[in-house]
Amino acid sequence: MKAVVTGGAGFIGSHLVDLLVSEGHSVNVVDNFATGRMENLQQHAGNPKVVIASFDICNLSELKDACNGADWIFHLAGLADIVPSIERPLDYFAANVQGTMNVLEAAKFIGAKKLVYAASSSCYGIPGAYPTPEDAPLKPEYPYALTKAMGEELVLNWNKYYRLPTISLRLFNVYGPRSRTTGAYGAVFGVFLAQKINGKPYTVVGDGSQTRDFTFVTDVARAFYQACLSQHSGIALNVGSGNHYSINYLVNLLGGSVIHLPKRPGEPDCTFADTRHIQQQIQWAPKVSFEDGVRMMVEHIELWRDAPVWDEVKIKAATAKWFEFLEKQ
Repeated sequence: MKAVVTGGAGFIGSHLVDLLVSEGHSVNVVDNFATGRMENLQQHAGNPKVVIASFDICNLSELKDACNGADWIFHLAGLADIVPSIERPLDYFAANVQGTMNVLEAAKFIGAKKLVYAASSSCYGIPGAYPTPEDAPLKPEYPYALTKAMGEELVLNWNKYYRLPTISLRLFNVYGPRSRTTGAYGAVFGVFLAQKINGKPYTVVGDGSQTRDFTFVTDVARAFYQACLSQHSGIALNVGSGNHYSINYLVNLLGGSVIHLPKRPGEPDCTFADTRHIQQQIQWAPKVSFEDGVRMMVEHIELWRDAPVWDEVKIKAATAKWFEFLEKQ
């Protein structure tokens, strides 16, 4: 098959490219390299089955050209992170909503056999039930979460009205090698690994008892692939590890000292996916344990040698708008 992976030079996208190539498929990577990195795809240099196109998905004409002849489209391109979405909501709408509509239009134009969308578990906001099922109310708390949920609505709507076969995967707390090492203050693993390699204390939000459904990136890539192979469409499925782990437990696995920061508004005390549907619908289940995943991250810790080291003062400045806007809710 021929596949298109938008955001294919990014964290999750590059692992999906690896999997598709290993299964014998050819891949067109579409990435504007705002956050994606060419080094994430260096293992495919010289491989005629991997073609890389550098442009923004808001360019519909180029997108149609890149998708021409494709069987499958995996849509992972978009803007992430909470604070920048509060500061730049128009950019997030353009990338995550208009960009998604463009990808859908390109898929419809070429008659794609399947489109799989990278949605976010942030659509649930602060859930009322754990593990959280797919039919839980959607209550996005900030512009990033809202625009990702709006993208999912488009994906499911295009299935309903245009008969485009689509599946939306709501991803929970993905971690693993190639996760972003620069840019905005964000995912806990990147923050902690940079602190660890520089001998700094871990900046734990609250008392550290909050838990997250940490899911290893190769398991997530396989969920995209199996969703594409399935006969199902027009559905949203959670992608999670089947468990949840406290920040304190992560710190214990990494080893080191801790300083505590104020708890942030709009953040749930727990993320924990109900994964019964994805197991039933596409026969997917995670393979990498949290302990093994953390070990593999530490093995790749040199990747964070030049990453920004966040301390209490820098984090307070970086999250000021987070508190300013979300404490009003």
